Amino acid sequence: MSAGQGRVDVEIESKRAEHAPAGKSHPNTCPGCGSHYRDDELAASLRVCPQCGHHFPVGARDRISQLADQGSFAEEDAELRSADPLAFFDLRPYPERLVEAEMETGLGDAIVCGGAAIEGEECRLAVMDFAFMGGSMGSVVGEKFARACESASAGAVPLVSVSASGGARMQEGILALMQLPKTICAIEELHESGGALFSVLTHPTTGGVLASYASLGDVVLAEPGALMSFAGPRVVAQTTREKLPDDFGLAESNYRFGHLDAIVPRGELRPTLSRLLRLFRKAA
Repeated sequence: MSAGQGRVDVEIESKRAEHAPAGKSHPNTCPGCGSHYRDDELAASLRVCPQCGHHFPVGARDRISQLADQGSFAEEDAELRSADPLAFFDLRPYPERLVEAEMETGLGDAIVCGGAAIEGEECRLAVMDFAFMGGSMGSVVGEKFARACESASAGAVPLVSVSASGGARMQEGILALMQLPKTICAIEELHESGGALFSVLTHPTTGGVLASYASLGDVVLAEPGALMSFAGPRVVAQTTREKLPDDFGLAESNYRFGHLDAIVPRGELRPTLSRLLRLFRKAA
């Protein structure tokens, strides 16, 4: 469960970040090999390091631009905003944190949903953004995902979800935890209508999001090196007091144990999803 982006960054940080070159703090400096890039260079490579293949974080808007055909995305439910039902206050009031996150990201919450086409194949997209309070799932994230399932069902098209999350949003308490069964039920209704979910897990996908809809795709994909674990390696190591494998919780480890259908580099993600969408259309 995440209290905000600062705490999430500490608790679910991948082991690859623990070995980042000392003193390298610029966001365009690769933590894998130390190479530095201009903004336009990273954008041209889909924010993947050309030297070592490290996958830099991608915001929801940029991810949609990478996947969807130009001009095809039509956002839905952008007006939804989180309330403060618990009058939650830690170091600052929850509404203040929400306003700050919206100003920094330009998003209403940690997920962006809407209709789109990928290489001409229609679908619905539900894309999370880790920059908005650590991609934590509150009532708005759950509601928007459930509505995306309904929209996909009504349009007789698959839903493509892209996850990046630190888990359920602590500031909303039980209302955030209720989004786990809510999103699971939404997927079940999507399946009952004959629809499909293609789930893409990016770094990091943890906590309640991994424990709910992110793991329930008809096809589950992940980017290389993505952390996908209910709790991060540091928390697990401290709890169990055991030394963990170097790849604990990473996509490669999960693939070996059958938790994923494929690990897909970012440059291959768009054509891979397009093939899945065509296969589903032909099967239908």
